[in-house]
Amino acid sequence: MKNTKLQAFIPLFYLVWSDDLLTQKEFATLQEFITSLSMLAPDERQFLLSKVDIANPPSRNELAAWKSDIENSIKDKTAIKSIFDIAVALSEKDLDISALESDFIKLENDLGILGEEVIQNFKTKTGSFTANSQTGSNFDVLKITKLLDGKEAEIIKKVKSIISKPEFAYETSTDTAIYRQTVYNWCKILAEENLGNMAYPKQYGGGDNIADYFAIMETLSYHDLSLVIKFGVQFGLWGMSVQSLGTEKHYAKYLKDIGSLKLPGCFAMTETHHGSNVKGLETTATYNHSNQTFTIHTPNKNAQKEYIGNAAVHGQMATVFAKLIIEGHNYGVNAFVVPLRDTNGTTLKGITIGDCGHKMGLNGVDNGTISFNQVEIPKENMLDRFASVNEKGEFESPIPSDNRRFFTMLGTLVGGRIGIPRSALAAAKSGLTIAIRYSDQRRQFGPEGGSEVPILNYRMHQRRLLPHLAKTYAMHFALQYLTNRFLNRTESEMQEIEALAAGMKSYSTWSTRDILQECREACGGKGYLSENRIDALKNDTEIYTTFEGDNTVLMQLVAKNRLAEFRKTFGEMGSLGIINYVYENAKTAIAEKNPITTRKTDEEHLLDGSFHLLAFQHREKTILASAAKRIKKLVAEGLEAYDAFNVVQHQMIDVAQAYLERVVLEQFQAVIQTVEDEKSKAILVKLNQLYALSQIEKNKAWYLEDGYMEAVKTKAIRKMVNQLCWDIRPDAVALVNAFDIPESCLAAPIAV
Repeated sequence: MKNTKLQAFIPLFYLVWSDDLLTQKEFATLQEFITSLSMLAPDERQFLLSKVDIANPPSRNELAAWKSDIENSIKDKTAIKSIFDIAVALSEKDLDISALESDFIKLENDLGILGEEVIQNFKTKTGSFTANSQTGSNFDVLKITKLLDGKEAEIIKKVKSIISKPEFAYETSTDTAIYRQTVYNWCKILAEENLGNMAYPKQYGGGDNIADYFAIMETLSYHDLSLVIKFGVQFGLWGMSVQSLGTEKHYAKYLKDIGSLKLPGCFAMTETHHGSNVKGLETTATYNHSNQTFTIHTPNKNAQKEYIGNAAVHGQMATVFAKLIIEGHNYGVNAFVVPLRDTNGTTLKGITIGDCGHKMGLNGVDNGTISFNQVEIPKENMLDRFASVNEKGEFESPIPSDNRRFFTMLGTLVGGRIGIPRSALAAAKSGLTIAIRYSDQRRQFGPEGGSEVPILNYRMHQRRLLPHLAKTYAMHFALQYLTNRFLNRTESEMQEIEALAAGMKSYSTWSTRDILQECREACGGKGYLSENRIDALKNDTEIYTTFEGDNTVLMQLVAKNRLAEFRKTFGEMGSLGIINYVYENAKTAIAEKNPITTRKTDEEHLLDGSFHLLAFQHREKTILASAAKRIKKLVAEGLEAYDAFNVVQHQMIDVAQAYLERVVLEQFQAVIQTVEDEKSKAILVKLNQLYALSQIEKNKAWYLEDGYMEAVKTKAIRKMVNQLCWDIRPDAVALVNAFDIPESCLAAPIAV
């Protein structure tokens, strides 16, 4: 726009276009104002109207030029009180607009603009560090991706390629039947690619590679989570229960067809009134020696199998967990292969199947109920790796102890508690990628006289997202550690590995729940739109905290394992023994509760990894010792052990939480030690520091109560968490890009 009388209207143009919240009605108000100006020639009026055409917005450069013209034309900012004053200053006497003052004031009111606030937009402020914070990358993103993918990089790349194909476009129909069929079709494609049978022995068509199977599950989780669960039920729970609990005859008969999806099946453990309490299952399998069969029966409605994936529509067979009854004697829970439907999908005699119906999420999975009415199956359908019925009709087992046999049987299925937290982690990565990318682009507010700034520049927004990002990286490496422990397990380690798997399942799925909620809120109204996928991620992962074991119940299991290890190491100890346990490591002496350490707040100390680990170890050991001492006291006072554990249940959760936090931190630190690239190591160290200090901050009440820290130190930690968030912010987008989630899977318009 040339320097003519029309300059007077620049502030109106700038204001209307720099505020993306103005409505079409408000544009119309401005157009009416221009049309009413009789002093303008027709061509001038037409020119001005062209500048407030909602279909023809100005360029960023034009906006900047308008702002610059305004700032350069205002000599005495103290004299400017309204938009009209700016218009007068800009007109440079070429246009007598004094008669329009009341019209300008009315326009301000109609547009909802406060003149005094407007003036602040044109008072230039330089050097705003908040506004000047920029997105960049201080490391090679591909190197971080390579580190995250590890040895499974090749299979991860293959899976990403497959789920990026047009056939895997997201199902948008709200018809559950259509959605379920789409998910089933996706599973067929994956089976044809030999991904479903990846963990099965090669002689039965498999890949004999369980590490790759876990990587497949995690990578599929960047796509539709109904697919992940359907895939996991078919090839994991159903197939691996046959592989883990059966013997060669079962492998030869079933595994190839399961892996190709020729034989869709179910994992029928959970009952209506016996969710996590597998020992309490009521379904029976009564042995009939005369005709060498088992009769599978549901004794009452509350004993029906419920929430069984693949049951409502597709399952033809199921691994059914039931109490083995031989001649009236109960030999505990065992597993049996039971046909449900024929190849045409017709339900077999004695089988009643219900549909769980529409759920909060995962509606591409056909969950159902199964009841058995005196269903006969042949003797060879008992999965007999750990228990069998011999030719005389007698119970046999290589494991004489009922308890040990039961837990050995369940222990073979611990893989599910590795697959689920890894799947949850992938969902958290998707949510964070969407939220952080959007936060880097979405602009809101700004310094006086400056442009709006990305909301990721605001400290509170960083606080909302970046500690979660650090925790997600930490959990990734901890789950890699858990997977490796499981793959290289020895029999003597199994109880600890099972407890760690149970704990990491809880820790990861709870974290994902919290992360996705924060991501939704951090994206505002955009996060509420289904097109941006956070709703699907939230709803689909909600059940992750329940299946494969309720999280709270699993945390009790973790705590009992830690107490068992405690007793095994120290036996029946008194108070002195417990104190010695807490301070057994010589290094811990450095962190004892002396005034210097409890108040130490210098940056070098607060960022020191050894300080972090010692603090985590101290918390873990102290809480464990306290719980052990309390239970010992309650039992000594006459309480049954069962009641004593019930009294301290809340403390048991703390025992498990402290243990898991220490393991996660320890494994993150261990991985960093292996990184050779200095730039990669530098950003990972920052993430590790943020994870450690944000966890200490979360637990600061405990550290203060314990006397391990004083208030001056916890305040310093809070400030350091803020600073780390600020330091990591420029790399935040690069850090989520390092997850390398296929754009077709991310599929959120706000994350482009």
